[in-house]
Amino acid sequence: MPIYEYTCADCGAGFEALVFTAESAASLTCPKCSSGSIVKKMSVFAPSVAHSGPALPPRCETSGPCGSPNMPGCRSGMCGLG
Repeated sequence: MPIYEYTCADCGAGFEALVFTAESAASLTCPKCSSGSIVKKMSVFAPSVAHSGPALPPRCETSGPCGSPNMPGCRSGMCGLG
C-alpha cells in the first residue's frame, strides 16, 4: 500500500495519503479545504535494505581525483560524499 504525496490545486496545501485502490485515490479531498482538485506530486522513495550487524561504511570508486578528503577510498568525486 503506497503512500502518495498530493498538492491541492485550490489552496496549495501539501499532504500525503495512503492509497489502497484506484477508486480510493479518485475520492481523495484536501484535508485543509475539502477540495477535490488535487494533483499527485512526484515523490522519491526510500528502499528498505535488510542488513543485520554493524553499519557498513560508504563505498566509493577508486579512480580519478579525490573528491572527499575524509574518505580516502573516494577518488572519483562521484560518490556524493565530497
